[in-house]
Amino acid sequence: MKSVTVIGASLAGLHAARALRSQGYDGRLTIVGDEHHRPYDRPPLSKGFLTGTTGQDQLALADAEETAELDAEWLLGTRATRLDTGSRTVHLDTGRTLTTDGVVLATGATPRRLPGPGSPPPGTPTLRTLEDARALRRDLARGGSARVTVIGGGFLGAEVASSCAALGHDVTVVEAATLPLIPQLGHDMAELCARLPADHGVTLLTGTGVARLHSAGADDRVTAVELADGRLLPADVVVVGIGVRPATDWLADSGLPLGNGVRCDAGCVTPIPAVVAVGDVANVDGIRAEHWTNATEQPATAVRNLLAGHTAAAHRALPYFWSDQYGVRLQFAGRRLPGDTPRILEGSPDDRSLLAGYERDGRTTAVLALNRPRPFLRLRRELARAAQPTSA
Repeated sequence: MKSVTVIGASLAGLHAARALRSQGYDGRLTIVGDEHHRPYDRPPLSKGFLTGTTGQDQLALADAEETAELDAEWLLGTRATRLDTGSRTVHLDTGRTLTTDGVVLATGATPRRLPGPGSPPPGTPTLRTLEDARALRRDLARGGSARVTVIGGGFLGAEVASSCAALGHDVTVVEAATLPLIPQLGHDMAELCARLPADHGVTLLTGTGVARLHSAGADDRVTAVELADGRLLPADVVVVGIGVRPATDWLADSGLPLGNGVRCDAGCVTPIPAVVAVGDVANVDGIRAEHWTNATEQPATAVRNLLAGHTAAAHRALPYFWSDQYGVRLQFAGRRLPGDTPRILEGSPDDRSLLAGYERDGRTTAVLALNRPRPFLRLRRELARAAQPTSA
């Protein structure tokens, strides 16, 4: 290959560029990103950056020296609008087209919006980008203690709620499910984690959705959240964290198989070997993961296969994610299925510090830790070794 274009200039796109160079690719490398910023770390946006303990300069994922070594053309503030897989041409919103030998799709995901007509009123940010985080900080700094409603009790919602509470705001979390994090942790462990908000004065309302947002004033700012059960929550700021969807709209007429992301095989390769997908946008062998570790590990395999021209290797990694919320580091690794039984191995829920293993047919399938990083790391390594395929 003489030219490769990476569409997406965030974590997965940067790691794809790194993998290309480290695996010996010395051709033309173009990186297209719709944000104006060089790659930065997103997890701190809902934590340290929101509370002011992390500066923007600390978010950068690559310094000037590494950026120079990548020897790439960066097209930032530029959106890819179409991919012609037949001619391997990428169309950009600037009117420019890029003809390329290989394509790495790393466009990530976009936040889901509340259903309903019209645009949401001012004061209702999502939190996906640096600009989103800046807007939320401005809203929170409008004056005094704000009444903040966070819609969605998943990891992002919990982190935002935790940060807002630490800043002294009055915080309510609205979760449609009976408990937050049930899909990830199962009922018993999700129930334990649902105790954390109350420790920090955060109100958690579960089992109800949002009917609509109320707004008023000259700038039509949000004033309240009306719940599906009729309750009305006065609000100065409403943060919507109800999940994301893969950013694939621009690929609608590309001929690539789409369905909960770009569908590819276990090696991150699409039916067109010159096109691979990584990160939040990639549906790899039927699984799409939205975690930091996944976005850093997939690109090495995808690039190897891209340069080989076929699937020479599969991406086999133990799922892992973490979340910092309410003074607790929550870590999870493995593949939990419904019916797996959790068992506390160390610690106590009352201390907000524990290590739990999920078991199925006498073996451990996953591990969860609250503020137990060292024993968690040991069990995570054991799980990873057990998950490796054995040779005949």
